[in-house]
Amino acid sequence: MAKPRTPKGRALETVRRLAGEYPGTAAELCALRHEDAFQLLVATILSAQSTDVNVNKVTPGLFARYPEASELAAAEPGEVEAMIHSTGFFRSKTRSLLGMARALVDHHGGEVPSTMEELVALPGVGRKTANVVLSVGLDRPGLPVDTHVGRLARRLGLTEADDPVKVERDLDAMVPPAERGTFSLRLILHGRRVCSARRPRCGDCLLNDYCPSAFRA
Repeated sequence: MAKPRTPKGRALETVRRLAGEYPGTAAELCALRHEDAFQLLVATILSAQSTDVNVNKVTPGLFARYPEASELAAAEPGEVEAMIHSTGFFRSKTRSLLGMARALVDHHGGEVPSTMEELVALPGVGRKTANVVLSVGLDRPGLPVDTHVGRLARRLGLTEADDPVKVERDLDAMVPPAERGTFSLRLILHGRRVCSARRPRCGDCLLNDYCPSAFRA
């Protein structure tokens, strides 16, 4: 098979190869444990500046105490702060969680909305969080860009941008809508396991035959 030489060709071949290396749906590939879109939204807000492991330790108790947006909206801030303390930035995250829950109750009948515009209007929700909820929780097109996704996209020559929104737009132009969420999650897995920031293991990478940065990063 000829090596892909254009950014779009590399993107599509990367989609294909990573799908074989890291099989599964977006929900199966997502490391944040959740049972519905509301739980995923809460967990994703908590994941900022924290690890998935830490978040997954906190959320079972949080979801048991506040299973619905209406209950979280009425929560005592001090109680929520105590429950999420270990995830860091617990005061600002509590404000975001309570504000988000109140907005769901006041404007969306307690349900998580299904558009980017509505999601980013919620307190504490930016594009990355919205894209996680869209692609993982609602099975809609969405391509979250974190540090791993940005790094790998640049190393693969899919973008020259550092700004996450520009990276997202560049990738959206090349990746089919149905593949965007899983593509992002697979890039994250590959970035953690193989293409690390400081010492990428190019010799073990299944993309090294066409990656412009192979053995140079």
